Amino acid sequence: MLTAIDIFKLLATGAGAGFASALLGIGGGSIMVPVSYWIILAMEGVGPGIPMKTAIGTSLLVILPTAISGAWRHNKKKAVRWKTALILGSCALAGALLGSYLATQHLSDKTLKVGFGGLVLAVAIWMGLGLMPKLRKEAEEPRENLALVAACGFPIGMVIGLTGLGGGVLIVPVLVLGLNFTMHVAVGTSVAAIILASLGGIVGYIVNGLGVSGLLPYSLGYVNLPICLCLAATSIPLAQLGARAAHALPAKPLRYIFIAFLVYAGLNMIGVFKGI
Repeated sequence: MLTAIDIFKLLATGAGAGFASALLGIGGGSIMVPVSYWIILAMEGVGPGIPMKTAIGTSLLVILPTAISGAWRHNKKKAVRWKTALILGSCALAGALLGSYLATQHLSDKTLKVGFGGLVLAVAIWMGLGLMPKLRKEAEEPRENLALVAACGFPIGMVIGLTGLGGGVLIVPVLVLGLNFTMHVAVGTSVAAIILASLGGIVGYIVNGLGVSGLLPYSLGYVNLPICLCLAATSIPLAQLGARAAHALPAKPLRYIFIAFLVYAGLNMIGVFKGI
């Protein structure tokens, strides 16, 4: 059962994840998954192999309404390219279904954490060293290469299903580097694409967790409803504030904030940060 301290931690975690999700175009899983994992790990009666999978599945369910909230706000600012978001999100949904199957049936927690942590650190170094095109003027139109978007969507979805991260750490660089999107439009489009991508992961973690012994009470597969409600209670409204902040900042500072987030997420998944 969740204690009062656990509930407070989850509410605070949801607030930070919701704000970061809309501000940076990420799903918030890098914040929600580790905190949920530590809380579940401390509970009695939880079966072996359950904590991490439940943390990932529950995080993805929270990401869905949080992304919807953030995308609605970004759309009001005309910062969502819906054709790109729908194609990318649909391909990512299929990838997330496969990724969630592999994560729940075949791969160890350590392999998933270290692999993805190294990946996002590499992206952070890439962007931080200036190996990306110069930021364009806001007045210029981005390119919409739908073939490239579709090709990138499936592997990005696999990462989402494997780790529980929303996928923005990969989607935003693809849109900025590959399609010359402005940072603001890349963030808004990423949040919209995450709606479909997270849905694929949610279905995968529910289906692959049905009938598993040792699950937490009130769980649907590897998705725990009480933890989900605590996280969503603050992540959804804070996504509105994060989206407002994203459009109040100029492009370069937003880029630096995103790089800082990548470093944090990478170190977190590798295991540099232990505990809450």
